[in-house]
Parts: sequence; structure tokens; C-alpha cells
Amino acid sequence: MAASNNGINRKALIDKFGRQVDYIRLSVTDRCDFRCVYCMTEEMTFLPRKEILSLEELFLVGKAFVDLGVTKIRLTGGEPLVRSDVLTLVERLGRLTDLEELLITTNGAQLDKYAAPLHAAGVTRVNVSIDSLDAERFKRISRVGKLDKVLAGIDAARAAGFDRVKLNSVIMRGYNEDEVIDLAEYALARDIDIAFIEEMPLGEASDHAREDTTCSNAWVRELLDSRFELSESAAKTAGPSRYVDVKGYKSRIGFISPVTHNFCGDCNRVRVTVEGRLLLCLGNEHSMDLRAILRAENFSEAMLRDAIIAAMDLKPERHYFYEKDYAQPVRLMNMTGG
Repeated sequence: MAASNNGINRKALIDKFGRQVDYIRLSVTDRCDFRCVYCMTEEMTFLPRKEILSLEELFLVGKAFVDLGVTKIRLTGGEPLVRSDVLTLVERLGRLTDLEELLITTNGAQLDKYAAPLHAAGVTRVNVSIDSLDAERFKRISRVGKLDKVLAGIDAARAAGFDRVKLNSVIMRGYNEDEVIDLAEYALARDIDIAFIEEMPLGEASDHAREDTTCSNAWVRELLDSRFELSESAAKTAGPSRYVDVKGYKSRIGFISPVTHNFCGDCNRVRVTVEGRLLLCLGNEHSMDLRAILRAENFSEAMLRDAIIAAMDLKPERHYFYEKDYAQPVRLMNMTGG
């Protein structure tokens, strides 16, 4: 049994299927300065301030997970960089001795301002969501975003000194399926990894039927094979992306395929939403209310750790996207934590 100096079991987060959780995605806000069609509706009602976790509460959650053996925290949203004073949270998490990696996923629109401070505060890697290199099409997908701001943010991230910068692209039929090669070439030319992500059926987020627009990553891979010489990569990350190496380039191409090839068998991740729901699975509603524990009169960090350990028994074996015999999640991606 691995224990920390204070006697806490750092191997306690094991679910009933024998999977150890060592990675959490911690949402710091449900708000965003974009309205991407696969993530949320155009007219959103966001949570009132009293219902979201304070920065102190978010830190306590992160610390509890690290005490229990989590080595990787990814800050998500919404858009994490719209949260006021988020850098104070980043700095505190970055000082946790047993945390090996602190990461952030962002739409990139504010990275030109925040890249250097995030790196200084302890963020090791940055993921930037970008779904088109055409300004008009980018605006159609994001509804309000400006491509030039995101491209400037990517440049700032590359200059800031992060261990790795990665792009995430959701490919949707009728929106951007003809840009797969262009997006890959953009990333590879800059020594940036890129991951192609299948659109997930989380909530009624847009004006299209996802079953019609979802592009399988098998199709994306076939397209990329026609342009590049790809080979399976030996590199692994703590996340669900499966990578290939590209002959002649330093960076890699990844595939995240939750719809056509679920990656549940070795899932090592849980999510905490900004209102304090510990989600044990992206595609199920199994959860525990951590906010109630954080705001209890007799709150203690030990109580929080015990609740997190107990929640591991709620983690299901797998998700069931598009399987008609199972209820589909009704929460939007911004409420889930991207």
C-alpha cells in the first residue's frame, strides 16, 4: 500500500472493476466566450454564482484527489480562462508536491494574454480547441469566436515554454470534414500534436442531428492515410487519445473515439463539475455531490477524501452512447467539463 507522509492511502481510488483513478478533469466554470455548436446552445443560462464552487473549494477538491493518489489534473470549463482570478487557483494547485502534471484545455481566445502566466504558475501542457482554419467557418462553428485570436493564442502557447501544446478538433459532417488534412498540416508544421475527436451526444446542444454529423475516426484515419505515412505510436498519455507517428514530422496525430471505439476498459479518469458533482463517467449520470460535503458545518478534508473513495463504487463499467436501451446524458458539455 502506497501511503503519503500523513498516512493517507495514495492507492485508494480503485473502482469495482479494478481500474485506478489517477487523473481528474476539474471544471472551474460553466461559462464560455464561445458558443460552439457541439458544446452548448446559442442562448445559454449559466449557473448562479452561489451554486458554483469557489476557488478555495476547487482547490480543496484538487488537493483531496492528489492526497489520494491523483497525479494529473486538467482544468476545464466552459472556458477556464474566463473565470475571475483563475490564476490564483492554478498557482495553488501547481504547488502541490505530489501533483506531476497540471494541464488546461482552452478555446485559445485568451491565451495570448495568459500563456506566459499559466506556464509560470505551473501549467505543464495546454490543449487548444480549434475546428477550422477558415475564419467564416470557424465563426459558424463557434457562433461568436474569432479565428485570429485563437491562432495568436496558439503562437503564444508555443512561445511560453510548455512541455507540450496540443490541438483538439471535432470533425462534423457538413461543417468541417473537408479540413482534416489542412488541420493536420497546420499542427505538424508547427511541431504540435493534434487529436481528432468524435462528436459526443451530450445534451441538445445544437441545431443539427448528431447521428447525421458525427464522423467516425476510422473515416478520419483513412483520409489522413491518403496524405501521410502513419504508424502506430508507442507513446501513451493518461488520457483516451490513441496516437500515430507521422513520417517526417516530430509531432503526432491522435484519435479520441468515444462513439465508435469506447476506451472504457482502462479508464483512469473522473470529472468534477463546477457545481461540485463528481461524475464517475462522461457518458453516464452516476455522480456524488461534493459541494454538500464542502459546505457542511462539520466539514473536514478527511470527510471529503472519504466521500471520494466511496464514490469509486459508483463508476460504471462503460458508457453507452447512441445505444437505444440506455438513457443518454442530458447535460451539455459545458456543464460536464470539457
